[in-house]
Amino acid sequence: MDKTKQQTSVLSEKVKAASLPEKLTERILVRLNQLAMLSESPTFLPEIDRISRYIDWVTSLPWNKRTKDILDLEYAKKILDKNHYGLTEIKNRILEYLSIMKLKQEKGRTSELMRAPILSFIGLVGTGKTTISASIAEAMGRRFARIPFGGMGDPLDLRGQSRMYPEAEPGKVVNALRTTQSMNPVILLDEIDRVTDEGRSSIMGVLVELLDPEQNHAFVDHYIDFPIDLSQVLFITTANTARHIPVAVLDRLEPLHMPSYTDEEKITIGRDYMFPKIIKASGITEGALVIDKDVWPAIVRPLGYDAGIRTLERGIREIARKVARMVVEGKGQTFRITNENIKQFLSPYF
Repeated sequence: MDKTKQQTSVLSEKVKAASLPEKLTERILVRLNQLAMLSESPTFLPEIDRISRYIDWVTSLPWNKRTKDILDLEYAKKILDKNHYGLTEIKNRILEYLSIMKLKQEKGRTSELMRAPILSFIGLVGTGKTTISASIAEAMGRRFARIPFGGMGDPLDLRGQSRMYPEAEPGKVVNALRTTQSMNPVILLDEIDRVTDEGRSSIMGVLVELLDPEQNHAFVDHYIDFPIDLSQVLFITTANTARHIPVAVLDRLEPLHMPSYTDEEKITIGRDYMFPKIIKASGITEGALVIDKDVWPAIVRPLGYDAGIRTLERGIREIARKVARMVVEGKGQTFRITNENIKQFLSPYF
Protein backbone atom coordinates (compact mmCIF):
# COMPACT_ATOMS: atom_id res chain seq x y z
CA MET A 1 0.00 0.00 0.00
CA ASP A 2 1.50 3.36 -1.01
CA LYS A 3 1.80 6.21 1.48
CA THR A 4 -1.19 8.20 0.20
CA LYS A 5 -3.58 5.27 0.38
CA GLN A 6 -2.25 4.43 3.82
CA GLN A 7 -3.05 7.98 4.96
CA THR A 8 -6.64 7.77 3.79
CA SER A 9 -6.98 4.26 5.23
CA VAL A 10 -5.83 5.40 8.67
CA LEU A 11 -8.27 8.31 8.59
CA SER A 12 -11.09 6.01 7.52
CA GLU A 13 -10.46 3.69 10.44
CA LYS A 14 -10.39 6.65 12.82
CA VAL A 15 -13.79 7.83 11.56
CA LYS A 16 -15.32 4.32 11.75
CA ALA A 17 -14.07 3.88 15.32
CA ALA A 18 -15.56 7.18 16.50
CA SER A 19 -19.15 7.58 17.68
CA LEU A 20 -20.18 10.01 14.97
CA PRO A 21 -23.68 10.48 13.52
CA GLU A 22 -24.21 7.94 10.77
CA LYS A 23 -24.75 10.49 8.00
CA LEU A 24 -21.62 12.40 8.96
CA THR A 25 -19.58 9.20 8.93
CA GLU A 26 -20.88 8.36 5.46
CA ARG A 27 -20.10 11.83 4.17
CA ILE A 28 -16.50 11.75 5.43
CA LEU A 29 -15.83 8.24 4.11
CA VAL A 30 -17.10 9.23 0.66
CA ARG A 31 -14.71 12.17 0.63
CA LEU A 32 -11.78 10.02 1.74
CA ASN A 33 -12.50 7.54 -1.06
CA GLN A 34 -12.51 10.41 -3.54
CA LEU A 35 -9.17 11.63 -2.20
CA ALA A 36 -7.63 8.18 -2.47
CA MET A 37 -8.30 8.25 -6.22
CA LEU A 38 -6.71 11.70 -6.54
CA SER A 39 -3.41 10.76 -4.91
CA GLU A 40 -1.40 11.87 -7.95
CA SER A 41 -3.07 15.28 -8.08
CA PRO A 42 -1.13 18.34 -6.82
CA THR A 43 -4.15 19.24 -4.71
CA PHE A 44 -3.98 15.98 -2.78
CA LEU A 45 -1.57 17.03 -0.01
CA PRO A 46 -3.32 20.26 1.02
CA GLU A 47 -6.68 18.52 0.84
CA ILE A 48 -5.58 15.54 2.94
CA ASP A 49 -4.20 17.96 5.54
CA ARG A 50 -7.50 19.83 5.56
CA ILE A 51 -9.67 16.74 5.98
CA SER A 52 -7.29 15.27 8.55
CA ARG A 53 -7.71 18.39 10.66
CA TYR A 54 -11.47 18.23 10.16
CA ILE A 55 -11.58 14.60 11.28
CA ASP A 56 -9.57 15.50 14.39
CA TRP A 57 -12.24 18.04 15.23
CA VAL A 58 -15.37 15.98 14.61
CA THR A 59 -14.00 12.92 16.41
CA SER A 60 -13.15 15.05 19.44
CA LEU A 61 -16.75 16.27 19.87
CA PRO A 62 -19.00 14.56 22.46
CA TRP A 63 -21.77 13.56 20.04
CA ASN A 64 -23.29 10.99 22.41
CA LYS A 65 -21.91 12.09 25.78
CA ARG A 66 -24.10 13.64 28.45
CA THR A 67 -23.86 14.12 32.19
CA LYS A 68 -26.71 13.15 34.48
CA ASP A 69 -28.60 16.02 36.06
CA ILE A 70 -28.84 16.08 39.86
CA LEU A 71 -31.96 18.32 40.22
CA ASP A 72 -31.94 17.95 44.01
CA LEU A 73 -33.26 21.19 45.50
CA GLU A 74 -31.63 20.69 48.90
CA TYR A 75 -28.26 20.03 47.29
CA ALA A 76 -28.70 23.00 44.94
CA LYS A 77 -29.58 25.29 47.85
CA LYS A 78 -26.51 24.07 49.75
CA ILE A 79 -24.22 24.85 46.78
CA LEU A 80 -25.76 28.29 46.21
CA ASP A 81 -25.50 29.20 49.90
CA LYS A 82 -21.94 27.93 50.07
CA ASN A 83 -20.79 30.07 47.15
CA HIS A 84 -22.98 33.17 47.53
CA TYR A 85 -24.09 35.31 50.44
CA GLY A 86 -27.60 36.79 50.34
CA LEU A 87 -29.24 37.01 46.87
CA THR A 88 -32.32 35.30 48.32
CA GLU A 89 -34.64 36.32 45.48
CA ILE A 90 -32.16 35.17 42.84
CA LYS A 91 -31.63 31.84 44.59
CA ASN A 92 -35.38 31.28 44.87
CA ARG A 93 -35.83 31.90 41.15
CA ILE A 94 -33.07 29.39 40.37
CA LEU A 95 -34.66 26.75 42.63
CA GLU A 96 -38.03 27.37 40.94
CA TYR A 97 -36.35 26.88 37.57
CA LEU A 98 -34.78 23.60 38.69
CA SER A 99 -38.15 22.48 40.09
CA ILE A 100 -39.76 22.83 36.66
CA MET A 101 -36.96 20.78 35.13
CA LYS A 102 -37.35 18.11 37.81
CA LEU A 103 -41.11 17.82 37.30
CA LYS A 104 -40.71 17.48 33.53
CA GLN A 105 -38.03 14.84 34.04
CA GLU A 106 -40.27 12.85 36.41
CA LYS A 107 -43.10 12.93 33.87
CA GLY A 108 -40.80 11.70 31.12
CA ARG A 109 -40.95 14.96 29.19
CA THR A 110 -37.20 15.16 28.76
CA SER A 111 -37.49 16.73 25.32
CA GLU A 112 -39.02 19.77 26.99
CA LEU A 113 -36.38 20.18 29.69
CA MET A 114 -34.74 23.15 28.06
CA ARG A 115 -37.91 24.88 26.89
CA ALA A 116 -38.21 27.01 30.01
CA PRO A 117 -37.10 30.65 29.51
CA ILE A 118 -33.33 31.06 29.55
CA LEU A 119 -31.90 32.69 32.66
CA SER A 120 -30.34 36.09 32.08
CA PHE A 121 -28.50 37.82 34.91
CA ILE A 122 -28.49 41.59 34.48
CA GLY A 123 -26.56 43.86 36.80
CA LEU A 124 -23.55 46.08 37.34
CA VAL A 125 -19.96 44.88 37.15
CA GLY A 126 -18.86 42.74 40.09
CA THR A 127 -22.30 41.75 41.34
CA GLY A 128 -21.68 38.02 40.85
CA LYS A 129 -23.36 37.26 37.52
CA THR A 130 -20.61 34.97 36.25
CA THR A 131 -19.94 33.17 39.51
CA ILE A 132 -23.59 32.36 40.19
CA SER A 133 -23.83 30.89 36.68
CA ALA A 134 -20.94 28.56 37.52
CA SER A 135 -22.71 27.64 40.77
CA ILE A 136 -25.83 26.62 38.82
CA ALA A 137 -23.70 24.21 36.80
CA GLU A 138 -22.17 22.83 40.00
CA ALA A 139 -25.59 22.46 41.62
CA MET A 140 -26.92 20.53 38.61
CA GLY A 141 -23.85 18.35 38.24
CA ARG A 142 -23.19 19.75 34.76
CA ARG A 143 -19.95 20.90 33.19
CA PHE A 144 -19.47 24.62 32.64
CA ALA A 145 -18.10 26.73 29.80
CA ARG A 146 -18.00 30.49 29.32
CA ILE A 147 -18.15 32.38 26.01
CA PRO A 148 -17.18 36.06 26.44
CA PHE A 149 -19.07 38.47 24.18
CA GLY A 150 -17.20 41.60 25.25
CA GLY A 151 -15.73 43.19 22.10
CA MET A 152 -17.05 40.44 19.79
CA GLY A 153 -17.62 41.88 16.33
CA ASP A 154 -18.01 38.91 14.00
CA PRO A 155 -20.78 36.28 14.07
CA LEU A 156 -18.21 33.78 12.77
CA ASP A 157 -16.71 33.84 16.27
CA LEU A 158 -19.83 31.91 17.29
CA ARG A 159 -20.59 30.01 14.10
CA GLY A 160 -17.11 29.18 12.84
CA GLN A 161 -15.52 29.65 9.45
CA SER A 162 -15.85 27.57 6.29
CA ARG A 163 -13.16 24.91 5.75
CA MET A 164 -12.42 26.54 2.40
CA TYR A 165 -10.23 29.01 4.28
CA PRO A 166 -6.75 27.69 5.22
CA GLU A 167 -6.82 28.81 8.86
CA ALA A 168 -10.50 28.06 9.44
CA GLU A 169 -11.69 26.83 12.85
CA PRO A 170 -15.01 26.02 14.50
CA GLY A 171 -16.77 28.73 16.48
CA LYS A 172 -16.83 29.24 20.23
CA VAL A 173 -19.97 27.15 20.69
CA VAL A 174 -18.36 24.04 19.23
CA ASN A 175 -15.21 24.80 21.22
CA ALA A 176 -17.31 24.86 24.39
CA LEU A 177 -18.73 21.42 23.59
CA ARG A 178 -15.27 19.99 22.99
CA THR A 179 -13.93 21.55 26.19
CA THR A 180 -16.76 20.23 28.37
CA GLN A 181 -16.99 16.87 26.56
CA SER A 182 -20.73 16.95 27.08
CA MET A 183 -23.78 17.70 24.96
CA ASN A 184 -25.68 19.12 27.93
CA PRO A 185 -23.28 21.53 29.63
CA VAL A 186 -24.12 24.91 31.10
CA ILE A 187 -22.78 27.48 28.63
CA LEU A 188 -22.53 31.05 29.86
CA LEU A 189 -22.93 33.69 27.15
CA ASP A 190 -21.18 36.43 29.09
CA GLU A 191 -21.87 40.15 28.63
CA ILE A 192 -24.02 39.85 25.52
CA ASP A 193 -24.66 43.60 25.60
CA ARG A 194 -20.98 44.39 25.00
CA VAL A 195 -20.58 43.29 21.37
CA THR A 196 -19.38 45.92 18.90
CA ASP A 197 -21.93 48.22 17.26
CA GLU A 198 -20.84 47.03 13.80
CA GLY A 199 -21.42 43.35 14.52
CA ARG A 200 -24.39 43.67 16.89
CA SER A 201 -27.22 42.80 14.48
CA SER A 202 -25.53 39.75 12.92
CA ILE A 203 -24.27 38.42 16.27
CA MET A 204 -27.72 38.82 17.80
CA GLY A 205 -29.13 36.88 14.85
CA VAL A 206 -26.91 33.92 15.75
CA LEU A 207 -27.82 34.39 19.40
CA VAL A 208 -31.52 34.09 18.62
CA GLU A 209 -30.81 30.78 16.91
CA LEU A 210 -28.80 29.51 19.87
CA LEU A 211 -31.50 30.42 22.39
CA ASP A 212 -34.53 29.29 20.38
CA PRO A 213 -35.47 25.63 21.05
CA GLU A 214 -37.19 25.51 17.67
CA GLN A 215 -33.85 26.20 15.99
CA ASN A 216 -30.98 25.11 18.23
CA HIS A 217 -31.65 21.39 17.83
CA ALA A 218 -29.96 21.67 14.42
CA PHE A 219 -27.32 24.37 14.88
CA VAL A 220 -24.84 24.39 11.99
CA ASP A 221 -21.29 25.56 12.58
CA HIS A 222 -19.73 26.60 9.25
CA TYR A 223 -16.58 24.57 9.92
CA ILE A 224 -18.28 21.36 11.09
CA ASP A 225 -20.94 21.78 8.38
CA PHE A 226 -23.30 19.30 10.03
CA PRO A 227 -26.33 19.87 12.31
CA ILE A 228 -25.45 19.82 16.02
CA ASP A 229 -28.18 19.32 18.61
CA LEU A 230 -27.89 22.07 21.26
CA SER A 231 -31.37 21.52 22.70
CA GLN A 232 -30.00 20.00 25.91
CA VAL A 233 -27.48 22.76 26.55
CA LEU A 234 -28.48 25.08 29.40
CA PHE A 235 -27.63 28.54 28.13
CA ILE A 236 -27.31 31.38 30.63
CA THR A 237 -26.68 34.97 29.59
CA THR A 238 -25.34 37.98 31.47
CA ALA A 239 -25.43 41.69 30.70
CA ASN A 240 -24.64 44.94 32.47
CA THR A 241 -27.80 46.48 31.02
CA ALA A 242 -30.65 45.33 28.79
CA ARG A 243 -30.61 48.59 26.85
CA HIS A 244 -28.52 47.26 23.96
CA ILE A 245 -30.14 43.83 23.69
CA PRO A 246 -32.65 43.49 20.82
CA VAL A 247 -36.27 42.63 21.61
CA ALA A 248 -35.96 39.36 19.65
CA VAL A 249 -33.27 38.21 22.10
CA LEU A 250 -34.94 39.58 25.24
CA ASP A 251 -38.12 37.74 24.27
CA ARG A 252 -36.28 34.45 24.78
CA LEU A 253 -34.78 35.39 28.14
CA GLU A 254 -35.92 35.34 31.75
CA PRO A 255 -34.27 38.51 33.14
CA LEU A 256 -33.03 38.32 36.74
CA HIS A 257 -31.69 41.62 38.03
CA MET A 258 -28.61 41.26 40.22
CA PRO A 259 -28.80 43.73 43.12
CA SER A 260 -25.94 45.96 44.25
CA TYR A 261 -24.32 45.00 47.55
CA THR A 262 -24.55 47.12 50.69
CA ASP A 263 -21.40 47.77 52.73
CA GLU A 264 -22.61 45.33 55.40
CA GLU A 265 -23.14 42.60 52.80
CA LYS A 266 -19.68 43.24 51.33
CA ILE A 267 -18.06 42.93 54.75
CA THR A 268 -19.75 39.56 55.27
CA ILE A 269 -18.80 38.37 51.77
CA GLY A 270 -15.21 39.55 52.19
CA ARG A 271 -14.75 38.12 55.68
CA ASP A 272 -16.64 34.82 55.38
CA TYR A 273 -16.38 33.92 51.68
CA MET A 274 -13.45 35.64 49.96
CA PHE A 275 -10.89 35.83 52.77
CA PRO A 276 -10.68 32.06 53.51
CA LYS A 277 -10.39 31.20 49.79
CA ILE A 278 -7.74 33.83 49.08
CA ILE A 279 -5.67 32.86 52.13
CA LYS A 280 -5.74 29.22 51.07
CA ALA A 281 -4.82 30.09 47.48
CA SER A 282 -1.93 32.23 48.72
CA GLY A 283 -0.34 29.39 50.66
CA ILE A 284 -0.65 31.23 53.98
CA THR A 285 -1.23 29.01 57.01
CA GLU A 286 -4.73 29.16 58.44
CA GLY A 287 -4.80 31.57 61.35
CA ALA A 288 -1.55 33.26 60.34
CA LEU A 289 -3.36 36.36 59.07
CA VAL A 290 -6.07 38.13 61.03
CA ILE A 291 -7.94 41.27 59.96
CA ASP A 292 -9.52 43.31 62.77
CA LYS A 293 -13.25 43.84 62.57
CA ASP A 294 -13.01 47.63 62.36
CA VAL A 295 -10.59 47.44 59.38
CA TRP A 296 -13.10 45.87 56.98
CA PRO A 297 -15.04 49.10 56.20
CA ALA A 298 -11.81 50.67 54.87
CA ILE A 299 -11.17 47.65 52.61
CA VAL A 300 -14.77 47.64 51.37
CA ARG A 301 -14.96 51.35 50.50
CA PRO A 302 -11.52 52.76 49.60
CA LEU A 303 -12.68 55.16 46.88
CA GLY A 304 -16.40 55.65 47.50
CA TYR A 305 -19.37 53.55 46.43
CA ASP A 306 -18.86 50.42 44.33
CA ALA A 307 -21.87 48.24 43.39
CA GLY A 308 -19.82 45.06 43.07
CA ILE A 309 -17.14 43.26 45.03
CA ARG A 310 -14.13 43.32 42.71
CA THR A 311 -12.45 46.20 44.52
CA LEU A 312 -12.95 44.33 47.77
CA GLU A 313 -11.38 41.20 46.29
CA ARG A 314 -8.39 43.16 45.00
CA GLY A 315 -7.83 44.63 48.45
CA ILE A 316 -7.85 41.23 50.17
CA ARG A 317 -5.51 39.79 47.53
CA GLU A 318 -3.07 42.66 48.00
CA ILE A 319 -2.97 42.08 51.75
CA ALA A 320 -2.41 38.35 51.19
CA ARG A 321 0.42 38.98 48.70
CA LYS A 322 2.27 41.29 51.05
CA VAL A 323 1.88 38.90 53.98
CA ALA A 324 3.06 35.96 51.85
CA ARG A 325 6.22 37.89 50.94
CA MET A 326 6.89 38.84 54.57
CA VAL A 327 6.58 35.19 55.60
CA VAL A 328 9.03 34.10 52.90
CA GLU A 329 11.48 36.88 53.89
CA GLY A 330 11.38 35.70 57.49
CA LYS A 331 9.72 38.82 58.87
CA GLY A 332 7.17 36.86 60.87
CA GLN A 333 4.79 33.91 60.88
CA THR A 334 1.60 35.58 62.13
CA PHE A 335 0.20 38.98 61.18
CA ARG A 336 -2.67 41.09 62.41
CA ILE A 337 -4.07 43.91 60.29
CA THR A 338 -5.27 46.91 62.32
CA ASN A 339 -6.25 50.50 61.57
CA GLU A 340 -2.73 51.50 62.67
CA ASN A 341 -0.83 49.30 60.18
CA ILE A 342 -3.35 48.90 57.35
CA LYS A 343 -1.43 51.35 55.12
CA GLN A 344 1.55 48.98 55.14
CA PHE A 345 -0.53 46.31 53.42
CA LEU A 346 -2.65 48.28 51.00
CA SER A 347 -1.98 50.77 48.20
CA PRO A 348 -2.00 54.49 49.16
CA TYR A 349 -5.54 55.12 47.95
CA PHE A 350 -6.81 52.86 50.71
